[in-house]
Order: sequence, then C-alpha cells, then structure tokens
Amino acid sequence: MKQRMKASDFPAGVLKLFDGYVHGAISRREFLEGASKFAVAGFSAAAMLEALKPNYAWAQQVKKDDPRIVADYQNYDSAKGSGTMRGYYARPAKLSGKTGAVVVIHENRGLNPYIEDVARRLATEGFLAFAPDALTPVGGYPGNEEQAVKLFGGLDAAKRTEDLLAGAAWLKARPEAGKLGAVGFCFGGGIVNLMATRMPELAAGVPFYGNQAAAADVPKIKAPLLIHYASNDERINAGWPAFETAMKAAGTKYEMHLYPNTQHGFHNDTTPRYDEAAAKLAWSRTVAFFREHLKG
Repeated sequence: MKQRMKASDFPAGVLKLFDGYVHGAISRREFLEGASKFAVAGFSAAAMLEALKPNYAWAQQVKKDDPRIVADYQNYDSAKGSGTMRGYYARPAKLSGKTGAVVVIHENRGLNPYIEDVARRLATEGFLAFAPDALTPVGGYPGNEEQAVKLFGGLDAAKRTEDLLAGAAWLKARPEAGKLGAVGFCFGGGIVNLMATRMPELAAGVPFYGNQAAAADVPKIKAPLLIHYASNDERINAGWPAFETAMKAAGTKYEMHLYPNTQHGFHNDTTPRYDEAAAKLAWSRTVAFFREHLKG
C-alpha cells in the first residue's frame, strides 16, 4: 500500500495542476510538464502524480458486509436519458416504515468505491442511500480512475443529467422512502444544485464544492441547502458571490461553510487532498442537516 501523504506535502502549484488534470482542463502530459518545474530529488513529476491518485483501501469506513446495513446494485429506468441505468442502494438492515432517503451523486469518474462507502455511511445513520452510476451507458465504473474520467467526458451531458435525476426519482418512489435529500461531491455537488432547481420534491440538498446553479434558476430552489467549500479552490469559489446574491434575492434557505486551508476534494479520503478534521466536521453537519430536514 502506498504511503498516505497530505496536501501540504505538495507545492501549491502542483495541486492546482492536478485539479486541472482531474477535471479535464489539461492533459497528463501537460500535468507532467508543469509539475516537473516543482520536482525535487526523489520526488519527480511522475511520482507526484502517482502519489496524488486515489487509494480506495483508505476509503472503506463501512465494510460491504456490515451487519447494520443491506447494500446491493439496482437497475432503474431513465426514460429521458440513457434507458436502463444502475446504482448502488444501501439501507438500514432493520427498517420499519419510511425513512429519509438520500441520493448520492459522484464526482466526474462514476460510481467508485469511495462513493459506495459514502452511501453505506448514510445507511448506518438510518437513511436510505442510492448512488446512481452515470457511467452505466459505457459499462459502468471501470476500476481505473484515468479511464473513468475519459469515459465520463465522452458522455452526452444532457442525457447524463437526466440519468441522475431519474436515479433520484427512483429512490423517492421506493415504498420505504420518506423525504428526499441529495448530497454530491465536485461534479456531483453541481448536480445537487441543479437538482434543487429541477425537483420541487427535494427536501434538502448538500453540495460539496460543486458548481453553482445559474442565477436565473435560483428562484426555483425550494429545498434548504447546506453548502461546503474548500478555501483553496479558486475555480469553484469564483461562482459563490453571484450564487449567494441570487439566493438572498430569492429568499432561499441556505447555510455555507468555508473550510480553512483545505483543497477541492477535501472530503474524499482516498487522496492527499483529504483533510480529516474538515471532512469529519462537514460530514457531521451533513448528517445533522439530513436528520433535521428528512426525519423531522
């Protein structure tokens, strides 16, 4: 197992390059060329890239066979999107009556082990959790991050959105589902914001460092939002002032937390950008928020 490193072990310029690389703004070659300027003895550009890649063994906080939960894969229909889709459904093993339901929206690489574990974490807190896989039309998450990002970039964006919205609708229609919530990370955070403008039945939304909804659509938001941002995330944070202005004008209920000295992706415990203290605080706030709005 490779050694766990922290964001502080990398030059800020390398972290910025990596953010561009994982979001498709620059190629692998461009990352390596840029990172080579920061290379030191024993820590080459290639070594930095390898160290920044996720290690999913670190992400398993809840084992797949945890007796507190039941988890399996479910198919659902996306009539306006790609047809038959697939997702990961985790719920409490002992369930009586309806309970709050949370759709979990992944980053720009599909339903990887980290997102599945997030779904299981929610199930241990008493929620239904469904994580749809946008990569279903191309065979699902391939087990390789670089390939996953490439496949994700090749999807029809409009159909991809409909596929994820259909996943939320599938969850809400479950007989055991009560009020509907949504949590998403990076790309998924943006989808949660969009979902809030498209689904009036959404009762609570928690976007982690996601692209903001268009200002013109903000008046459509009926759900309260709990918004998490990393302090060192210029790309995403640049959209916050306009989003906040629009929400204030529309009377949207929201709460925003900016976590000091953190990087984009700080909740993802598979990479050096993970910040344990910020991730745990953001998660405790998220669970409390869902308990307030989905179980009240």
